[in-house]
Amino acid sequence: MVIHPDRGVLVTVPVAGRRGWSDPVPHVHGFLAEREPWLRRHLDRQARERARLAARGGLRDGARFRFRGTTHRLRLESAVPGVRRSSVERVGGTEDDELVVRLAASDRRSTAGVLEAWLRTQARAAIEREIVRHAAALRVEPAAVSIRDQRTRWGSASRQGRLAFSWRLILAPPEALETVVVHELAHLRVFGHGPRFWAVVAGRRPDHAVWRRWLRDHSTELHGTLREAAEGPAPSV
Repeated sequence: MVIHPDRGVLVTVPVAGRRGWSDPVPHVHGFLAEREPWLRRHLDRQARERARLAARGGLRDGARFRFRGTTHRLRLESAVPGVRRSSVERVGGTEDDELVVRLAASDRRSTAGVLEAWLRTQARAAIEREIVRHAAALRVEPAAVSIRDQRTRWGSASRQGRLAFSWRLILAPPEALETVVVHELAHLRVFGHGPRFWAVVAGRRPDHAVWRRWLRDHSTELHGTLREAAEGPAPSV
């Protein structure tokens, strides 16, 4: 059973041909009833996270937007005439740091599309920096690195040495992003999640449990960014 960010509660059952599973419905109902308190607790937490995300103002000028773990003010401007492509710039403000989105009239992308493209670039740069920092010390070398929008995992590693990471890690604190990079690099040394694997992770990031918990606690928020946020109300003054 998993609580999917978009699809809600998903229960996976064995194929109908297996013994005792010709009629899975009673099994599923009993399984859910036993775990109802856990389910309601997590569903309530997700609802609170969505409400907090919506209260930041979506993607409107003046809204609040998380980047690298801290909230920034979102400032929307028109690009100067003649500029054909929209851009994003992080600016340190006197009161709040800002993400300034300059929208070009000829750019057909939405504000969300412009932001996502910029965030993906930032994510790749940050993830590659962490790979450079840790790969040599772990005596591993990835065969390839891709940046995706994975919905159930922050990162993955194949036995062929290919690593994949969610671009949404750039929204989280740098320590959380680094923890995921170390985790996937460690899989190039040790597959599985046994004591030997966790010893490798702890050798590079002793507080990994803290940041893995942060990602679990903020999963709904990070996956909702650029999706549900745009529908939120205007921020209060």
